[in-house]
Amino acid sequence: MPAQTPDVTVTVIVFNDAERLPRAVASLRAQTHENIEIVISDDHSTDHTPEVARELAAQDPRITYLRLPANSGGCSAPRNRALDIARAPYLMFLDSDDELPPRAVELLLAAHREDPAIDFAMGAVERVRVDTGRTSVWMPHLVAERRTVPGIEAEPGLFFEHLSTSKMYARAFLDRHALRFPEGIHYEDQLFSAQSYCLATSFTVVPERVYRWYIEPYAAESAASISNQRHKLTNVRDRVHVQRLIDAFLVESGHTEALREAKDYKFLKHDFRMYAGDLPYRDDAWLAGFAEIVNPYLATLSPGAYARLPRAERVLLQLVRDGRLDEARLAARGLGHGVAPRQAAADADGALYWGDTLPADPAARRELSLADLGLDSRPFPGAQFRHEIVSVERGPGPASLRLHIRTYDPALRLPVGPQVASLVISPGRRRLRVSFRLDPVRPGVFEGRALLDLARAPLPAQGFDGVRHPLLQLQAPGGLRNTGLLLAPLDFPSFTAEIHHHRLTVEPEGRGAGRLQVRWAPTGLTARVRPMAHRVSHSPLGHRVRRAARLVSAVTH
Repeated sequence: MPAQTPDVTVTVIVFNDAERLPRAVASLRAQTHENIEIVISDDHSTDHTPEVARELAAQDPRITYLRLPANSGGCSAPRNRALDIARAPYLMFLDSDDELPPRAVELLLAAHREDPAIDFAMGAVERVRVDTGRTSVWMPHLVAERRTVPGIEAEPGLFFEHLSTSKMYARAFLDRHALRFPEGIHYEDQLFSAQSYCLATSFTVVPERVYRWYIEPYAAESAASISNQRHKLTNVRDRVHVQRLIDAFLVESGHTEALREAKDYKFLKHDFRMYAGDLPYRDDAWLAGFAEIVNPYLATLSPGAYARLPRAERVLLQLVRDGRLDEARLAARGLGHGVAPRQAAADADGALYWGDTLPADPAARRELSLADLGLDSRPFPGAQFRHEIVSVERGPGPASLRLHIRTYDPALRLPVGPQVASLVISPGRRRLRVSFRLDPVRPGVFEGRALLDLARAPLPAQGFDGVRHPLLQLQAPGGLRNTGLLLAPLDFPSFTAEIHHHRLTVEPEGRGAGRLQVRWAPTGLTARVRPMAHRVSHSPLGHRVRRAARLVSAVTH
């Protein structure tokens, strides 16, 4: 072990992750700021992690390997044991399946040195989808500008950034408050971060990316992260338990009601919302157990937190609280996409409420009111309808579908009689449009059948590699159009077809709204040519060609 005192100790926690641990450690060895200590804290792995960790430690004197005597079952104990032996005045944490960008330590340490009074510095988190390789920034609006925040009361919205791994802590700050990760519980980051925010007198936010978080949304249940184990009711119970611990801490530390409201809003908007999109896929027993766990806690939250939510989310929460769980499933589909209910009940004054019955009490009426959605008053292009595919069947061609479609118009916006409708899908710049007729079957409900031949979809010359979801478009007599989400059955047999040098797959989306999902993957010559065409298209020559084409198009028009 080197005699020089390190500037920063970075703890890498690991459990049975021999394959990815070297990547995490390599990202630390590649840091632009080299005077660091690396502690590999192993939660008593049973695979080849110990051998891999010892080999890594032998390669670099900055690395220490720490192995817990027994598995703790969480992230807290390995982090805390590493804290016990850390030698640096500043501390960071890394999970073995993630990485630090090369300048992470340099950037956060610079913030501390610029203002030694801050208790921690934090930066942006880069999320990387393992299945697609696509990257995004976690909560980008919270880290968009560099600033020093004089305590969480000044910016309570930062509760949404609850990751401990995006921060560098002053050791003196953690020791002064005896702040350690809570052991024996899941979602420990949320409690630790909430306590850190509330105890800190000031902290600095930097906009640069300081953590690379790999997301595996389709990992096997046995290997999925805690956040991706939402199918377990124990997961719901753990999340609610941590929220109660945070609430108790806020009371004990004397923070304001405004801060409690901000924390409650974060729970409703983030934590509860994570489960909301899964509700249509859960069975009756799971839904009943979910409601039994969350409803007592929902009753303790600030009314102001509910009032800050979009109407569709307030409706879903109220349906869960009222035990109307079948209707909650319906409300959860298309959440955030402007999908109307199947029915709306009107009171004596004409006010509309979710569902086919009027709410029984004033509180439920307040939450289930649809007045601010303007179902009966929005201009037609922005009006909300509900389009559902009743059945999906193979059509006569190799890539054709027979769709039975039902449209719900709860505010009776559509004129009496058949409606002109189209299915629209665009795997490239050009659209495939399939017209069909929706016939009235009862007030506010229309049905129609459409033949969607995906072999007719116009593909770019270089091919198309991606996913698209058909939309449904209604046309009013005056020519105005309304385009909306098309919900599919949650489960139907998927199929594949080989057309136009592509493998085409039609399947249920399997998450979120549960739309009809169409996936194109180039094959053969198209698969070989497409990468080259992509490189040329994004080269300086490609940009000049496109500009010239746009100029010619403008002149000829």
